[in-house]
Amino acid sequence: MNKILKPSSRKWVIVAMMFLAIICNYLDRQLLSILKPEILEHFGIGDLEYAWIVNVFLLCYAIMYPISGMLVDRFGPKKVILGGLTIWSLACIGGGLAPNVWVFAACRGFLGLAEPTIFAGQLVAVTLWFEKKQRATANSLCTVGGSLGAVIAPIVIAWLMGLLGYWQHVFVISGVVGLVIAVFWIFIYQTPPKEVLDVTVGSESKTPSGEQKSFKMKNLLKTRSLWGGVLIRLVSDPVWYFCCFWLPGFLRSMGAHQGLSNEQTLNMIQWIGGIPFLVGAIGGILTSVWSDSMIKKGMTAIAARKKMMNTMVIIAPLCMLVPFINGAANMAFGLKIGLIIAIFSLVAVMCLSWLYTFPVVLAESFPIRNVATVMGISCGAGALGSMVFNQFVGSIPESAWKILFIVMGTLHLFAAIILTKMVRKETPSEE
Repeated sequence: MNKILKPSSRKWVIVAMMFLAIICNYLDRQLLSILKPEILEHFGIGDLEYAWIVNVFLLCYAIMYPISGMLVDRFGPKKVILGGLTIWSLACIGGGLAPNVWVFAACRGFLGLAEPTIFAGQLVAVTLWFEKKQRATANSLCTVGGSLGAVIAPIVIAWLMGLLGYWQHVFVISGVVGLVIAVFWIFIYQTPPKEVLDVTVGSESKTPSGEQKSFKMKNLLKTRSLWGGVLIRLVSDPVWYFCCFWLPGFLRSMGAHQGLSNEQTLNMIQWIGGIPFLVGAIGGILTSVWSDSMIKKGMTAIAARKKMMNTMVIIAPLCMLVPFINGAANMAFGLKIGLIIAIFSLVAVMCLSWLYTFPVVLAESFPIRNVATVMGISCGAGALGSMVFNQFVGSIPESAWKILFIVMGTLHLFAAIILTKMVRKETPSEE
């Protein structure tokens, strides 16, 4: 395989493998939200306990994200992604075999510990293999696997549930698929040759002696852009996590209020639940291509990314309309569902435009040897913010969700201000 693939071809095969791994990543996490009624009934728990299970995942996810970044900067993306893929796949299988809710929650915790590895590793792999004018596009093509995973999850999971009849079997099969992808990763990924590295992370990242420039940790923690990244992910990530963990259940709840059975609401989600994620994925890729095109026209990389991301936040206030649509007494159920799906499709475009491109902003703001660490710290903050937000969602009745949607309609506006004021090119001093 190593001799057959030329570097110009290998980089796109690597993108394809990371795309598949991220599909698996999101499929595994979506199992919980899509099969929520069946899992809650099986363990005899309610929404508050469900929120705690989600938070076990998010807490482990938040803790492990910075560690994953440091591991990638130390050992490289190949080993770290392989380890992560293996562990989260085994955790998914363990969730399906769990004898009680405590073991199930522990398996979701291991899932949270392992899943950040793919995102920290993927960003470094893309940065090493792709030059700036292709980087955002390549990164979005990897990360779009998450959106596609969310799109196909309702269809695949509902089909498997209908075929097998047990939610536990769906967990086991999903984990086995992840292990297969891990085997392929061993043979596909390799470190880029020198001629590729000279183009992608060339002389600008080296000292006069030829060594890679980088920040020591104590100096890295003093950079304004790192803390800007932390704040951006802290306030913006909760909107996307709501889409992943609560939107399918919210739509099923709307159906239940109309008298639909669990089977009928699952069938409804099977066909419409993935629409926001599909639209978001397409929009996220197109906005990434847009930012790359601005660079080709002469705009600096960071300025191009900022312009695109700040433009997309005009979508954010649409979230505030959801409770008014849901509460409209004279509106047909089909129209309500359609309007809410349309709103969240646009919200997904905004969220994924940020999630696809902001890691590239970090990669272009920091030396390559610090990129995964910065990515891990900022994304860990995003998971922590989402954990707090998630507990808030789980602790209030759906009848009081108006304030929830108002908050979601403002979070990306604050993130845009932080992006504009705090994020810049960071260069370590030569000592």
